[in-house]
Amino acid sequence: MCRLFGLSSAPLRTHATFWLLDAPDSLSLQSHRDPDGTGLGLFAADGTPHVDKAPIAAYRDRAFALEARQEESATFVAHVRFASTGSLNVRNTHPFEQDGRLFAHNGVIEGLEQLDECLGDDRSLVRGDTDSERFFALITRETRRHDGDITKGIREAARWVAENLPLFALNLILITPRELWALRYPDTHELYVLERPAGGQHGSRHLDHSGSHGRMRVHSAHLAEHPAVAVASERMDDNPNWRPLEPGELLHVGADLHVTHQIALPAPPAHPLTLDDLHPAAAASQKAA
Repeated sequence: MCRLFGLSSAPLRTHATFWLLDAPDSLSLQSHRDPDGTGLGLFAADGTPHVDKAPIAAYRDRAFALEARQEESATFVAHVRFASTGSLNVRNTHPFEQDGRLFAHNGVIEGLEQLDECLGDDRSLVRGDTDSERFFALITRETRRHDGDITKGIREAARWVAENLPLFALNLILITPRELWALRYPDTHELYVLERPAGGQHGSRHLDHSGSHGRMRVHSAHLAEHPAVAVASERMDDNPNWRPLEPGELLHVGADLHVTHQIALPAPPAHPLTLDDLHPAAAASQKAA
């Protein structure tokens, strides 16, 4: 299963270190296979998006993925990919950038010819082959239609997919220089949020999150003194305040760290997929580690 992580400390720009591939899957008896790519997205001080990503298609790519990245931003999105659609190359590796926003997704959408038809000329936003980037293009198109309202853009794009296409999961994280959105839909995969006060639950500690299977780790000494909001595919430390998003819940973290949420998709998908419905590569990409 792809791993998602998002972090906002807005309006503060935070120094954080990311290890996106902290331990090979071959060392974990519970893992099903090696991952296919890693990526980290953030913003420079002037708001310019920056993406650092690579497929894991060769030894040199694995060496790149194992390196720690120390970066500064008010918002971050990180992704470890298990490919379901698209070849192993940079253009198919998350996160993706469109209209100055960054996006990563965990799930499977089928019916891509119908999605391409819906996108029309906006298909030009898509540079790779993945369902994820096509879905992002639909969000971008709907956001433009709603005068830049990203919440409405995500909601309308997700509703169209849920009503029209065969769907396994639509979990996503989208960031701008000072805001973050996350969607869990439907109940296929979990997605968690942590509203972390300065110093965490004990009031004096830096942030040090690590996934249970060693895929992703995040460290920030700055967050011993400043609050933050984190979103992740799993609880990444022992803080009891991690909360699972409800199925269909769309979360927004504002530029002042104010968190709002809504059930944007109350109904189940019209054409739900199970693991047995997916082709083997897609099914393998969606199994829990």
